Amino acid sequence: MNGLLPRDFSSVDRKARMKIESRGLPLRPADERIRDFDEAIIRLDDEWAMYEATRCIHCPDPAPCQKACPAGNDISYAVWLIENGQFLEAASVYRQTSSLPEVCGRICPQERLCEGACVRGTKGSLPVPTGALEAFTTHYERRKQGVNIPVGKFTGKKVAIIGAGPAGLACAKQLVRCGHWVTLFDAWPAPGGLLIYGIPNFKLPKKVVFDIWDDLLRAGVTFVGNTYIGPKITVDKLFAGGYNAIFLGVGTTVDTKLNAPGENLPGIYKATDFLVRTNVDMDLLPHEMCTRPEVGEKVVVIGGGDTSSDCLRTALRSGAKEVTCLYRRSEAEMPGGYKDRKMAVEEGAQYHFLTQPVRFIAGADGKLAQIECVRTELGEPDESGRRKFKVVEGSDFILEADTAILAIGYKPDPIIRATTPGMETHSDGLFKADQHTGATNRKGLFTGGDIVTGPHLVVTAMVAGRKAAAAIDRYLGW
Repeated sequence: MNGLLPRDFSSVDRKARMKIESRGLPLRPADERIRDFDEAIIRLDDEWAMYEATRCIHCPDPAPCQKACPAGNDISYAVWLIENGQFLEAASVYRQTSSLPEVCGRICPQERLCEGACVRGTKGSLPVPTGALEAFTTHYERRKQGVNIPVGKFTGKKVAIIGAGPAGLACAKQLVRCGHWVTLFDAWPAPGGLLIYGIPNFKLPKKVVFDIWDDLLRAGVTFVGNTYIGPKITVDKLFAGGYNAIFLGVGTTVDTKLNAPGENLPGIYKATDFLVRTNVDMDLLPHEMCTRPEVGEKVVVIGGGDTSSDCLRTALRSGAKEVTCLYRRSEAEMPGGYKDRKMAVEEGAQYHFLTQPVRFIAGADGKLAQIECVRTELGEPDESGRRKFKVVEGSDFILEADTAILAIGYKPDPIIRATTPGMETHSDGLFKADQHTGATNRKGLFTGGDIVTGPHLVVTAMVAGRKAAAAIDRYLGW
């Protein structure tokens, strides 16, 4: 097919397309995928992608899926190109608005975003699998021709990016396109942030992230790992060392405590520590983390977000015989994605809703042996709209467990706030910044992602990095 197809859907028969049934997302069988950490989704082929794309009815602009996408991807046009076999062109459409389409296509909670807004889904059929199609096209692009970042004419300006996660990577990618000299600093040995040190391989293969880093490396971005900004190298020292602007994309990296008796017993892990030491190759780990955690036969994961699903599925792959999730509200209040929960259940995980652990009990060997729990019930919504819960009197019970994983949330590391005089933060430690530009009250200092919003999505952090990059480029041009 010659030339790029026009963005013209006038010939689309929407009624006929509504009758086309989905073939579903091809997944490896649950009893097969729990034996390894390989990607759960079977690699998609051209024919599958083109067929599923024909199910899109191409709603009048702006399409609901595009409006629901935090990046504003022109999904309808990309899917139109996929339907007609123009995979490379479709990939270029995604890359116009997204710096990490190969990542977001895999790990975005599409059921709450683009696919959740799909008219097909609201009419009782399966939505168009927009995330899988996005991942397919960008994989096809990399396999067929590679990905190259166009580098702008060198401006002589230097930008330091602290944090090499989604926000930092996106910011770096946009800044090198503008011609600025970019250096990424991160406390971990390798770039990627939670994309490497958090999200398991069965959801996001590490190679996907390293391919993105290779693109940045070829574009001239420098990475400085094993560098914890704050104690010795501060924001002010980076400015004094010649950086003209700084972007803080440090995320929220400190695991929240449950503050329950016995929380520090052997056999109890924080989610980050557990996921990093089970999912990351030893040569990418700091020396103090180069041991695999001991995973018992009865594992309990506490929490209701995406991290808890990752921990459940990781524990099953690590040899646990019985894996249970405890959540103090109902499934309807769970912040984590349904797709991951569904796969966790398929793989053997159990969920106990309206259940709150209150005490961890040691066995004769001093290690975790039991968890005392109580039942809860839901009350009226709080100021945020989330339903409150209260403990049911006399509902105490004991749950046997030799391993527990706390996946109950994250908060900011206070080190940068403490070592950057004059920078304004909220009482909870999150950074104050302009929502459109990422500018802080400090001249030349920008920020974005989870450190501003609190724990959120990879796609929203990526968007924040892009917005900040545009603002930094304008600032450096003054």
